Amino acid sequence: MAEFEIALLPGDGIGPEIVRQAKLVLEAVGSKWGHSFRFSTYLVGGAAIDELGKPITDETLAACQGADAVLLGAVGGPKWDRIDPAIRPEKALFGLRKGLGLFANLRPVKVFSALAPASSLKPDVIAGVDIMLVRELTGGLYFGEPRLRRKTQTGQEAVDTLSYTSEEILRLVRRGFELARGRKKKVTSVDKANVLATSQLWREITEKVAAEFPDVALEHLLVDNCAMQLVRRPSQFDVVVTENLFGDILSDEAAMLTGSIGMLPSASLGAGKAAMYEPIHGSAPDIAGQDKANPLATILSAAMMLRISFALEEEASAIEQAVEKVLAAGYRTADLYGENCQIVGTTKMGQLVLEAL
Repeated sequence: MAEFEIALLPGDGIGPEIVRQAKLVLEAVGSKWGHSFRFSTYLVGGAAIDELGKPITDETLAACQGADAVLLGAVGGPKWDRIDPAIRPEKALFGLRKGLGLFANLRPVKVFSALAPASSLKPDVIAGVDIMLVRELTGGLYFGEPRLRRKTQTGQEAVDTLSYTSEEILRLVRRGFELARGRKKKVTSVDKANVLATSQLWREITEKVAAEFPDVALEHLLVDNCAMQLVRRPSQFDVVVTENLFGDILSDEAAMLTGSIGMLPSASLGAGKAAMYEPIHGSAPDIAGQDKANPLATILSAAMMLRISFALEEEASAIEQAVEKVLAAGYRTADLYGENCQIVGTTKMGQLVLEAL
């Protein structure tokens, strides 16, 4: 019997509701396959600010570092919009990424056939879409210094710094090529090399990495062209590697291929022991506590955890097949509404996945 320690970080808004459903699914997997999942729950984000005065404590971070994997719900909400920027809920994410050494965010974009009508694109455009978007997590505009606002003679000036080192680029791009080798053997590197010096370095490093993987095809796309191609012919992509800001934007765009951002899981990986898994949607405070949230992205994030952190391929595939079965039966949360479908709440959707398992 395998034993695993999982740190649960429900967070804010709908976070506690969706993490609860994923935990139930993991418990069912443990019972069926004879694994022991030990769960410990910690406050992060706004919930931690309210209770502990900061978005994440040293104790919580240490617990996550000692766990085998971390499952996060979501952080943030309008309640904390006007507090000191130094302790905003989102600082918990940056603290976790830094503390756990997480530099690669994997966001699979796979269209379930039953959800094709829910996409804003034509069914023939999204048919067969299966993209792995690999986003750099620790560099770029979100972390560059200096970052400041200052008065000028004519008003205000704001400065953000875009910075990347060759080492940051190398480790991210190499992870993308390693993933592509087990898929369709194609990498699309997205940059803005016609304008940005960081993108020019990105392209140079990517070419060097590509030489290590002669069996994997490489193409470069400027980010604006990539944004267009994602809605024009998304099936052309296999593994997409890109920097932090571009990946943040493109992955949200790609979410619409699947019918809802509520369907996209993610994994954040690094060189350390614990990886972090989370849905890419936000805390959705407008529907928090109303049993309306879609838990499927969190449940699919748990499947990624089983596959990547625990090497439990059969169990991960069983969760994904259960989700597909429930969708094929016509059950939907409100964000996925379509004709001839039955709308269910968060709890019921979780129960249906459990039954399908």
